[in-house]
Amino acid sequence: MNSILIVEDDTQLNKLFSTVLTRHQYNVYSAFNGEEALSILENQHIDLIISDIMMPKIDGYELVESLRDAKYETPVLMITAKDSYQMLEKGFDIGADDYMVKPINVNELVLRVRALLKRAKIAVEKKIELEHTVLEYDSLTVHFNGEAIILPQKEFQILYKLISYPNKIFTRQQLMDEFWGLESHSDERTIDVHVNRIRERLKDVTDFDILTVRGLGYKAVKH
Repeated sequence: MNSILIVEDDTQLNKLFSTVLTRHQYNVYSAFNGEEALSILENQHIDLIISDIMMPKIDGYELVESLRDAKYETPVLMITAKDSYQMLEKGFDIGADDYMVKPINVNELVLRVRALLKRAKIAVEKKIELEHTVLEYDSLTVHFNGEAIILPQKEFQILYKLISYPNKIFTRQQLMDEFWGLESHSDERTIDVHVNRIRERLKDVTDFDILTVRGLGYKAVKH
């Protein structure tokens, strides 16, 4: 069972989030400012933190900064009452992983928590497990129905990125920048060549498809 720490000085909101997440089978801890949160983190294993920004003693920004400075990589979902680009930018710059603006839709909150925990698990284990397929990052290997297929590094990296974010569209330029670098002189059509090779090598895999999004790029769709 995953443990979630809610850091929110609004007592009613804190209780609401706790009730909803407990109902979804999460183990929930509550703090009402960053100081209390740090005390809990010293004594409990926490898988995800939901933190308000404006709080007494230690606010959400200071909390996240202190955690990241200490190399604490637990994902953080920040909550704010203000829909401000500057606050959003600062939150991401200091190491927040996601962001929601009050009033909070608790159903959306649950979905975001689920997605953040899933990505954190993938990042730690460097492995993606589907129904019949396993992708192992360290060995660049795709296991499917007992067969192990080792892909060239760039092909595996593209595939792993797409599968890590199902249904999310990545442009050719995004993939080029990440895996070839900003200074690369390679053409964006290089991505098309690599995706076609992935499709050919994994033509028997039935757990997902790599789809072309006309005029944009590619996305992975799980079955």
